[in-house]
Amino acid sequence: MRTAAGTHAVEDPSMRQAVVAVLGGLLTLAGIALLVLPGPGFVLVAAGLAVLSTRFAWARRPLDYAKDKAREGIEEVARSPWRAVGAVLCAAVLVGLGVAALAGVDLPLVNAFSAVLLVVSGVFLLGTVGYARLRGAGGVR
Repeated sequence: MRTAAGTHAVEDPSMRQAVVAVLGGLLTLAGIALLVLPGPGFVLVAAGLAVLSTRFAWARRPLDYAKDKAREGIEEVARSPWRAVGAVLCAAVLVGLGVAALAGVDLPLVNAFSAVLLVVSGVFLLGTVGYARLRGAGGVR
């Protein structure tokens, strides 16, 4: 079967399940690796679990747990200006280290790829803090 774009759609349910398993597994494994490396590890773990939960019931439980923890974290940052300041300072350090490494400063264990991940992680953290503070102020629902 061809889709409107001319690509082939996956019709076989077992093939679709295999694709979901591989994609979700790779996202989850990459997220686990980024828990100890610079990068948005929790985001990729949650994304992997979300993909897996479309075909595997067992993935819904850890995904629900991750969603609950994310909500709790956002609510905590929304309630506590000190936590928000701490998170913004951490984000500034991440971005600063990444930019410094990209500018040629020799930092131990940091290459161009990890420097980009540091910057992305810092920007993601800033966005999360901004979302939490807006949500806490009643600006975002």
